[in-house]
Amino acid sequence: MAKYKPWLVCCLVLAGLICAVALVCLCVATLVDRGCPSGSFRHAAVSADSQRCSEVGRNILQQGGSAADGAIAALLCTSVVNPQSMGIGGGSIVTIRNKTGHVKVYNFRETVPRAFKPDLLSDCPTTMTMSPGAQWIGVPGELRGYWAIHKQYGKLSWAKLFEPTIRLAREGINMPPFLARLLNEPFAKKFVEKSSLCQIFCHKNKTILGQNDILKFPKLADTMEIIAKQGAEAFYTHKIGHDLIEDIKAAGGTLTMEDLRSFKVRVEDAWTVPLGDIQMHIAPPPAGGAMLAFILRLMEGFSLTPSSLDGDQKIQMYHLFIEAAKFANGQKRSIRDPDFNGKSADHLIDPSFINRIRERIFSNTSHDSSYYNVKPSSDHMGTTHLSVLDEDGLAVSATSTINHLFGGAIYSPRTGIILNNELSDFCGRADRVTAGEQPPSSMTPVILESKSGGLLAIGGSGGSMITSAVAMSLMNRLWLGMNLKDAIAAPIVFVDSKNNVNFEPGFNESVKDGLKAYGHKFGEWKYFFNVVNAVEKENGCIAAVSDSRKKGVSAGY
Repeated sequence: MAKYKPWLVCCLVLAGLICAVALVCLCVATLVDRGCPSGSFRHAAVSADSQRCSEVGRNILQQGGSAADGAIAALLCTSVVNPQSMGIGGGSIVTIRNKTGHVKVYNFRETVPRAFKPDLLSDCPTTMTMSPGAQWIGVPGELRGYWAIHKQYGKLSWAKLFEPTIRLAREGINMPPFLARLLNEPFAKKFVEKSSLCQIFCHKNKTILGQNDILKFPKLADTMEIIAKQGAEAFYTHKIGHDLIEDIKAAGGTLTMEDLRSFKVRVEDAWTVPLGDIQMHIAPPPAGGAMLAFILRLMEGFSLTPSSLDGDQKIQMYHLFIEAAKFANGQKRSIRDPDFNGKSADHLIDPSFINRIRERIFSNTSHDSSYYNVKPSSDHMGTTHLSVLDEDGLAVSATSTINHLFGGAIYSPRTGIILNNELSDFCGRADRVTAGEQPPSSMTPVILESKSGGLLAIGGSGGSMITSAVAMSLMNRLWLGMNLKDAIAAPIVFVDSKNNVNFEPGFNESVKDGLKAYGHKFGEWKYFFNVVNAVEKENGCIAAVSDSRKKGVSAGY
């Protein structure tokens, strides 16, 4: 029988132990992974408006980038894939929770320029319509905001975040399905063909690009290459800014280089609002977080459960929600820039105020608009939202916009940038505007965390529909027993600015009949562009949902 030297025996034993430990670890990992629902992710995820941009953000995370890096890269991508919604000619509101649990809001939404049309608000539309024109252009904050967030939370180089979008813009992409569908709508087709936007979205014969065409942004690619190399200041103080201002002036706008140079990102702590065992972190005014919190705190008092979806209880639940939304409409004028109006709208999250309003909601009837203190404003559509969660626990909820669809239909040929029409958000919600002021907004990027360690980053787009879409998604998820995908997919009810009740296609017909019996007046809202994107981490698993209404698909690993 062969004899083995002691050192060789030790080596063999050690090797066996290492193999055994590796096998145990593999089995444990396999069992843990099996514990996550199909389609969820273990490490990180991005939910953007399109699969392409979710994957751009995901790839940045896989390369070692933070959630902030992933969000910036995905937003830049969205400016090419859904250019009707946002771009570097606009602004954003971003809520970020760091890995220690501190939540900050970065608000770099557009501001009123130093010079503006004296009777600007006299141009406000009286019906739901586009608001084209250079008089509505606010000072773009998008890039300076990205720069501030990257400086604080970024891991990869600034230039790295631009690479995917520069390539897409220069080489071109197949016409995005949602954009193609939108441009085929008569109102959008006519709007684009008669504007400077036709330089990008039309054939040489001035007809709209179709589903099988290639969409390119060569001038925007040039601009982004310079910004990638030189930083955000290339936009705010250098040649790009000068070229942009020249184009704005040529279109009749009032922005100056001093407006660009002086733009500042607002950074502040999020407002934190309790919802039972959940802490909800919202962006303060002039963002729409207080409106969202107001509705949810009202609804929390009605003790909703999954059984609220049964029979007549479902009619009652939607009636209560509609009443809450009507009271929220009556509070819209409370949402103003506190730096210029001395109002913080904190009464909207005050329990005593909420209780008083809840006492005015009856279970069997509705009222006319004066009961809710409603002064009609204009409704509109637009905006994008994305949510990101990385391996380190950094969570980003970002809502970005050029305001209405395609902003004010002003294209800058020198820079390739589509300009916002943000100042039209003052319409119906203010009696005056002031230089430097931010307009009121429905944008509400939120982050929620539970005592058990659960984390949810969520927000929405769709202009006036944002509050309803996000509120109903959260009600469905927190109280009505739905998973995240079903919570977002469920058809919504939207109470417009005149308190007419509008139902998304597919909404339950028997519930509609029951609500009419309560005295609610129905509207004829046609375009349900309410889109909610979210990432949620529970028990080590990440569910990521990009709303199918905009043909979005999430990505993660």
